[in-house]
Amino acid sequence: MMSEQASASSTPTFSPSSSPLEILAFGEAMAMLVAESEGDLAHVSHYERRIAGADTNVAIGLARLGFHVGWLSRVGDDSLGCYLRQTLQDNGLDCRHLTRDSEAPTGLMFKARASQGEDPHVEYFRQGSAASRMNARDADGIDFSALRHLHATGIPPAISPSCRELSFHLFEQARASGASISFDPNLRPTLWSSEREMRDTLNQLASRADWVLPGLAEGERLTGHKTPEAIAGHYLEQGAKAVIIKLGPEGSYYRGLIGGQEAAFSVPGQRVDQVVDTVGAGDAFAVGAISALLDGLSPEAAMLRANLLGSRAVQVRGDMEGLPDRQTLTAIENGEAASLVS
Repeated sequence: MMSEQASASSTPTFSPSSSPLEILAFGEAMAMLVAESEGDLAHVSHYERRIAGADTNVAIGLARLGFHVGWLSRVGDDSLGCYLRQTLQDNGLDCRHLTRDSEAPTGLMFKARASQGEDPHVEYFRQGSAASRMNARDADGIDFSALRHLHATGIPPAISPSCRELSFHLFEQARASGASISFDPNLRPTLWSSEREMRDTLNQLASRADWVLPGLAEGERLTGHKTPEAIAGHYLEQGAKAVIIKLGPEGSYYRGLIGGQEAAFSVPGQRVDQVVDTVGAGDAFAVGAISALLDGLSPEAAMLRANLLGSRAVQVRGDMEGLPDRQTLTAIENGEAASLVS
């Protein structure tokens, strides 16, 4: 038996014929079956159907804040593909660049229910998925001249060589058009053929981004440096304009240009009394940082918003259920809203 996830009621919607895209995100959206009871997935009989994907979490979060976000991907010509398209559209994404592939299935994953806020066990069924068949030609119809920002993660280049080709192509086109680029490594080591291939590929992409958003452990694994200062310095030397490092409960670290001068500082994390679900916290953090910078706020304000949204995400069950709309964001930033989405 399965129950359905609710979509955001106040999220703006855009038709494919409406204005050009403001933000573009891409990757693999997957159908996700979340266990309704705790325990080994082998013994679970009831699931709730949802969507999953770090890239879609960020895209949906930005769309809920009123940005016109386009989603580039492929889904299978199957019921799960139809479900994903409808759910993404219901959550405000412009899916004009979401292709239906009749020769491959939509990716699927199962997620266990964690009992004490620990990282839940997940199982993936994504090999040979429609999304893994993406390539640079999938971007042929994009109007890069109107694009303001590209958000990317390290997941698409890990899925297949053709998706890797697409990632580099989108970076090149976005940079040539003057759009800003954010990059969250989002390491998925099991998808890579070797540690070296993962490290070299993701560091190449990071060097082409404006804002690099690794976690501390990710940054250490990719650069070999152990401190936030050294990790950030590595990417700044490679060409990034700013590096924002997620420090978990400790908050975050920023190093980059402010007013033409390099600056570095840390912002403490928000207090969380009870951690419910850690999945999606890093994506919520990215939504906070990216949205604030696109809003024209200072790096300090961007870090505060990123920490705030990350802390709210871990208090809500679900990957993106805690992401606020613009009205709610304004209220919580002003200290006017304490309740969370259930």
